[in-house]
Amino acid sequence: MKMILDTSGVSKNFKSVEALRDVSISIAPGERVALLGHNGAGKTTLLRIVLGFLRMDEGTVEINGHAPGSAAARRLVSYLPESVAFPKMLTGREIVSYYAKLKGVAKDEVMPTLEKVDLVDAADRRCGTYSKGMRQRLGLAQALVGQPQLLLLDEPTTGLDPVSRQRFYTLLSDIADKGTAVLLSSHGLSELEAKTDRVAILRDGRLVADAPLPELQLAAKLPIRIRIQSTTEDVEQVHNRFGGKRINGAAVEFVCAQPEKMERLSAISELGGAVTDVDVSSPSLDEVYRYFSLRDEQKGADK
Repeated sequence: MKMILDTSGVSKNFKSVEALRDVSISIAPGERVALLGHNGAGKTTLLRIVLGFLRMDEGTVEINGHAPGSAAARRLVSYLPESVAFPKMLTGREIVSYYAKLKGVAKDEVMPTLEKVDLVDAADRRCGTYSKGMRQRLGLAQALVGQPQLLLLDEPTTGLDPVSRQRFYTLLSDIADKGTAVLLSSHGLSELEAKTDRVAILRDGRLVADAPLPELQLAAKLPIRIRIQSTTEDVEQVHNRFGGKRINGAAVEFVCAQPEKMERLSAISELGGAVTDVDVSSPSLDEVYRYFSLRDEQKGADK
């Protein structure tokens, strides 16, 4: 499959600061990739190189075969920065119309795009009257107009309330289903967990992980948590069988390695009526991120 974004061996230095080191990442049409990393890890630098705002020192970047910053690449890429600002005297409709014109998009796409981000009712209000969340949604609208092939989003849910965040990820899924590749940088790990296809983690300018979350969970060898809900009469039997810790006098929680999960679940089913419910929790994205982003520091501490 031809990649919409293909980067290979990208490195970038700012004097003595190594911002990126040999980063290679590719994104296919319709794929949603979460780009994670601490502040200063290199996320924004990578986005700026893809956009053509910065020149890399080494490596190659192609957007559907075109060089970053070229006219052909700019027609394919849309970008939502972390902090969005628009002229306060212009209306939402005027802002999106302006970006539609820049992209060579017909005016009849403007209102449907504003509708996607719930700004139709405020389309003719000046941006200076918009709340922070409304400005963020307007920024998303300018990025979506024209149906880009590659969408770069830097902290796109900043300022959005929980309902708007959920609507945003539903919209993102719809966009990806139509073939747009999405590279999303965010610190909101819990909200990303089930909403991206792949997770890429930068640490000190290096790509230390790049795979679907289940693969990263296996690679990290983090334990699974199993909580067994029992009856007051039978909880002691369950605790003696599996160990772990008792909770509220009627539940037992323990951890196991991922390869042992099915064996443990089979053993739980043998207890019959002594078990009233079972909850299985795989390692969260937050735990996986912590493992990969702190792995070298932990090794040093263990020496």
